[in-house]
Amino acid sequence: MTVTEASVRAEVRAWLEAHWDPELSLRDWRERLADSGWGCPTWPEAWYGRGLPLAMESVVRQEFRRAGAVGIASGGGSGLAAPTILEHGSDELKRALLRPIITGEHAWCQLFSEPGSGSDLAGLTTRADRDGDEFVISGQKVWNTSAHHAQYGMLLARTNWDVPKHRGISYFAFEMEQPGVTVRPLQQMNGYASFNEVFINEARATLHQVIGQVDQGWSVALATLAHERRLAGIHDDTPLEGSGRAIEEYREERAHVMAPYVWYPQRYGRVDLIVKRARETGRDNDPVVRQEIAKLLSLQRAAGWTAERAKQARVLGRPPGPEGSIGKLCGSHIARQAADTHALISESDALLAGEDGPEAGIIAEILLSVPGQSIAGGTDEIQRNILAERQLGLPRDPTTDAGKPFRDVPRNVAD
Repeated sequence: MTVTEASVRAEVRAWLEAHWDPELSLRDWRERLADSGWGCPTWPEAWYGRGLPLAMESVVRQEFRRAGAVGIASGGGSGLAAPTILEHGSDELKRALLRPIITGEHAWCQLFSEPGSGSDLAGLTTRADRDGDEFVISGQKVWNTSAHHAQYGMLLARTNWDVPKHRGISYFAFEMEQPGVTVRPLQQMNGYASFNEVFINEARATLHQVIGQVDQGWSVALATLAHERRLAGIHDDTPLEGSGRAIEEYREERAHVMAPYVWYPQRYGRVDLIVKRARETGRDNDPVVRQEIAKLLSLQRAAGWTAERAKQARVLGRPPGPEGSIGKLCGSHIARQAADTHALISESDALLAGEDGPEAGIIAEILLSVPGQSIAGGTDEIQRNILAERQLGLPRDPTTDAGKPFRDVPRNVAD
């Protein structure tokens, strides 16, 4: 039978009419979703899905929204860990980990970044030493948004120091709630504490918790990063309307999960406030201000068209192109230009924080939050390297560690 948008829409609509019950507990509703395959329609049928093409994902999501029905648990578990496990995990891991991700029983965080390796992710020094069928893991991770409430982490650790840096890394489904794991919040200059640093001191993971093969975790990490770019394109913050136990529990869950991200709109520069602020301050007749606003809005519109091209390419199943890196750079440029324009409009008042500041302190928060946009999700410099080397074919940056065992590579942290 040929799968069409109309056939999928009719099938999921009929299923929701027969099974959606907002008075169920959120957990019980998601158990139904896991059994039906409609919660994860593009996953394989053997693993809680229906094996539908990626293009049908938005169709199913639209029908859930139309019915006012709650979907599977969102966040790093369903968006990053689950697709990575589906691609690279053993059947044992799939059986143990996928269903609790769908139901929300297990939250996940990403344990990739380290204070000593910066943007060179492959330079990580968290170590996992073999001890029989287990690994003993020690090191430090940083910039984790969900580590404080996660049951599992996607952990990269070095398991072989005698090969070049990309070849000696393993990828673990790491249990966060165990002795030797300490999570500490990081205070940011904008006043929020959205990130954590994680200290790992002789914690343990079993051989069966390795996703992919031992020492081959780099390719698994690249798969996770690819899913991270895709997740950014389908993020949906639209509030769910209606009432009932499942919906109320979903709202509580959503508020908890999204709490670290409340300042993210300011990180993007809040272009939506620019014209409003110009009118409030009477600067909308200033020709210099008007010119800056026009430049900013034109750039934002062009970036939106690029994002739409990338979205359509994904729907059509085309491999990722340069749009991801271009979009990231555009986002950073727009955020910086928006911050400059806010400062131009509000002048010295832009520095006033709190309720007495412009937009109840939001303008000051923008100025402090925008620099983070150029760092998060791969720095602007990394994106430029990707475009230069992979898209334009320019020579790679010179390196001093190519082919050298990682043990012999100079590092800026003590072993």
